[in-house]
Amino acid sequence: MRVKPKKSRIEKHHIEDFIGRSYMSFCVLLLIVIIISMVYFVASKGLSTFFSGNVSVADFLFGRKWAPEADTPLYGALPFISGSFLVTLLAALIASPLSICAALFMTEIVPGWGKKLLQPVIELLAGIPSVVYGFIGLSVIVPFLRNTLPGQGIGVAAGALVLSVMILPTITSVAADALASLPQNLKESSFALGATRWQTISRVIIPTTFPAIMTGIVLGMARAFGEALAVQMVIGNAPFVPKSLFESASTLTSVITLSMGNTTMNSPHNNALWSMALVLMVMTFVFVFLVRLLERRNKI
Repeated sequence: MRVKPKKSRIEKHHIEDFIGRSYMSFCVLLLIVIIISMVYFVASKGLSTFFSGNVSVADFLFGRKWAPEADTPLYGALPFISGSFLVTLLAALIASPLSICAALFMTEIVPGWGKKLLQPVIELLAGIPSVVYGFIGLSVIVPFLRNTLPGQGIGVAAGALVLSVMILPTITSVAADALASLPQNLKESSFALGATRWQTISRVIIPTTFPAIMTGIVLGMARAFGEALAVQMVIGNAPFVPKSLFESASTLTSVITLSMGNTTMNSPHNNALWSMALVLMVMTFVFVFLVRLLERRNKI
C-alpha cells in the first residue's frame, strides 16, 4: 500500500489555510468598504444642504419651521429632532423597569419555570413586524388614549407606548444575560452575611450588573430612535414641537419615509431629508460609542 508523502499533506494544509485567510480578509475588506461607502454617501448628500443651499447648520438644527414647498423655503428640523428624542426617552423610561423586572424574574426569582414562561413571550415580541405594532397601536392604544385622556389619541404618548413594547425584548434579553453571567460567589457571599434575597438583588446584583443593564437600555433606545413605520402610524406626523404628550408630533424617520419618494434627487428638499438621515447616522454612532463605553465598565 502506497502512503501519501507527508510533504504533500503539509502543502495542502498551507493551501487550505491560505484560502481560508484570503476569504476572511476579503469579507472583512468588503464590509469595511461598504460601511465607508454608506457613510460617505449619506454624509456627502446630507452636507450638501449647507454647502449648496442657503441653510445654515444652526437654522437646520434649531429652526422650528418646516416649510420646504413655501415661496421662501424653511428647513427647520427641530420639530423632528425633538420628537425623535422625546419618544425615544419616554419609551426607554417605560420599558426599562418592566424589562429589568422581567429579567430578575427569569434569573433570580423563579429561574426554572419563570424562564420557560417568559422566554418564548420575549422571543415572540422580538419577531413581530413593525407594521403589526403600529396597527395594534392604531386600533387599541389610540382609541384608549382618546377616550380616557385629553387629545385625539394620536401623539407622543401613543408613539412612546408602542415603542416601549417594541424595545422590551432587547432590554430584557441583555439584562437577563447580564444577570445570568453574574458570578455565583457574589450572591453566596451576600447570603452568608445575612442579607435577604431582596437585599442581595438591590444592593449586590443590580449595582454589579448596572453597566450591562444600561447597555441593553442604550441598545433599546438605538432601535427606538431609528424606528419609522410603527411610530409613523400613531404619532400624527405634525411638523411642530410638541407642547404636551398628547399632541401630534413627528420624528426624523417618519418625515424621511413620508417625503423622500415625493422629492426630486438633488433638490433642496431632498438634500434636507438626507441631512436628517445624516443626523440619524450620527446618533447611531453616538449610541454605539455609549455601548462600547459601558462594555468597558462591565468587567466583574
